[in-house]
Amino acid sequence: MPKIELLAPAGSPEALDAAIGEGADAVYLGLKNFNARMRTSNFAYSQFEGAVSSLHRMGKKIYVTVNTVFEQREADRIFQFLKYLAAVGPDAIIVQDFGVACLVKECFPSLKLHASTQMNIASAKGVNLLSKQGFSRVVLARELSLDEIKEVRQETNMALEVFVHGALCISASGLCLFSSFLGGKSANRGMCTQACRRLYHHQEEKGYYFSPADLQFLEYVPDLAGAGVNAFKIEGRMKSADYVGTVVSAYRRVIDGLDGDREAALAGGLSKLKKDFAREKTTFYFYRDSPAAWLNAGQDGGTGISLGPLVKGTGSGAGRRGLLAAGPNREQVIEAGDTIRLHRADDSGRASHRVSYSGEDESGGYWVSVPEGFGAGDSVYLIQIKAGSRRYAQVLPRDLAPFRRQPGRDRAPPCDIRPVGRKGPFPEGLYTAVDAVEDLFVLQSRRPVRAVLDYNQKTVSALLKKAGPSTGGPLPFNPGEIIIDLDPYFPQGMDGDYARNLPLLVEAGYRSFIVNNPGHPAFFKGLDVTLIAGPYLYTFNRWAERFLSGLGFDYFVSPLENNRQNLEKTVAANRRHLLFVPVFAYPALFRIRSDLGSFYTFHNFEDNKGDGFELVNRREGSIVVPEQPFSLVDKVPFLAASGFKRFILDFRGRHLRKKDYKEIMDALMNQRPLPNASRFNWKDGFYSQSEAAGSLLR
Repeated sequence: MPKIELLAPAGSPEALDAAIGEGADAVYLGLKNFNARMRTSNFAYSQFEGAVSSLHRMGKKIYVTVNTVFEQREADRIFQFLKYLAAVGPDAIIVQDFGVACLVKECFPSLKLHASTQMNIASAKGVNLLSKQGFSRVVLARELSLDEIKEVRQETNMALEVFVHGALCISASGLCLFSSFLGGKSANRGMCTQACRRLYHHQEEKGYYFSPADLQFLEYVPDLAGAGVNAFKIEGRMKSADYVGTVVSAYRRVIDGLDGDREAALAGGLSKLKKDFAREKTTFYFYRDSPAAWLNAGQDGGTGISLGPLVKGTGSGAGRRGLLAAGPNREQVIEAGDTIRLHRADDSGRASHRVSYSGEDESGGYWVSVPEGFGAGDSVYLIQIKAGSRRYAQVLPRDLAPFRRQPGRDRAPPCDIRPVGRKGPFPEGLYTAVDAVEDLFVLQSRRPVRAVLDYNQKTVSALLKKAGPSTGGPLPFNPGEIIIDLDPYFPQGMDGDYARNLPLLVEAGYRSFIVNNPGHPAFFKGLDVTLIAGPYLYTFNRWAERFLSGLGFDYFVSPLENNRQNLEKTVAANRRHLLFVPVFAYPALFRIRSDLGSFYTFHNFEDNKGDGFELVNRREGSIVVPEQPFSLVDKVPFLAASGFKRFILDFRGRHLRKKDYKEIMDALMNQRPLPNASRFNWKDGFYSQSEAAGSLLR
């Protein structure tokens, strides 16, 4: 059996000790900047340098997460950071941004590149494109079946890494915009506020509709090993050292047992995982399970062993107590020093608390200390026991004084991009995007220069029949006036569909496509088409634009999360004619591979603040869109004056009515803001922890 790397999270020095102490072959960690877990403590530079020294001396590997997108104003900082990493010498960096990849290739070739799961690689074609661009490993998206993983393995020689344990996102990897839409705290910037774990309301009902169970593949380690996966990755950089140690020990036991008594190894591993204090477990899409196997609307989004709700509370301050009734986990005695998590019944707050008092009650329940603000009805979970804490040998050197490297003050080199003339297939003006052929007929009243149409089973069928499905007559746009937009989530299971239909569409005269996934371009080799780099390829900086330009892209769609300042800094004045700027959209906040229409009967729901959302179900999967659209329609003249010439009105995700289309077009023509619309991040940009702290000091 080929050696499998067991890769563990190290969100703190203590977690690093636990991971190595229990037998991890490698760890991954983040520093203070540019990583997808900015809310954890992360490592100081001296600690990181010391960790590299110690781990390499032990024959272990260390990978650094640089898995967020950066803005153009941060180009110097990311350059300085990469130069620092190249000097220290981790075994690889894990990246999401094509701009980071471009900088590494051109300036720091000694750094090995691993593609983050945030890059949304779920197909062999995506893997192979990155292989040609210098990547040595891909962390596959988590929404894949075992059969799909096997197919990817058969079609690539790249090293493959798969998440085997830990928390899941309901949205496809790297494609969640929910947290960013709510307040600029982008998951693509490491600031996710976990909108999937929140309580939502539908009429009189409420539930944690989008909070999935935790992944567990322990029982399927032999299947993954047989599929040719090179590295098993455990999620959890925000988890405790006890959690990391427990999970690593379980997977170490089973991996080591592959060449021996597998049943005994599995039994031992499962026994260890009884103490991981996590959520219910699932295999997610591994065997194409229905949502019922990984969604439980009655389970709140937190982790730990449920101890039930508090029956009542008493006292105040340090003397605050809460009564837990006898229940199914009553045998789990809570002692002083244990850690519990409390969750308010209305989802308005959560808190972790180290128990300072525990005592029996005559009712059969028991009292525990609780923080102020929690009382009757609030849920309690056990997340760590004092007796379970284990001390491990320290990995970091005792003396960190010799490790003094820091990022310097270098300037990033100029980022020149090949010039492109103004001639091309896309006239200046307004483009409208819809997801149903029927909606093309609505656009006739005020005809755009081009229509953008979603690629899905219904639209492809209609286009290849060359007729509107409801009328049987000709389409209102000829093939040269339609741009086909491919979904950003491209799993291996879609390969056959694309390979079959895309050449037929090109043959039928459809020659313009928006691609949103690194796996898409391979389908168009040798075909006479023009490709546009879509918003989900995230050109937040010139280096990402340079990377994609090197792949042959001339045209780009600005990311939906973008802001005006970054847009103008990123796109040089002599290239703005190549950019499409979305000025209206119902952004897909979640992109879910499963069709939740068979699981949930509702469509509209609200959060605790009264903001409304809609669950849109399709055979290809479900999306969640806001009732409040994103709109810059009144800003089009200002954008045009700055040199941007192509604008997209995106009506996908909602049924397009003539009345709504007219209202939005009138607002655009009259430069009038739309009522009840969001600016998304356009004005304020991304939320910044450091800038927010600075504003408080001022």
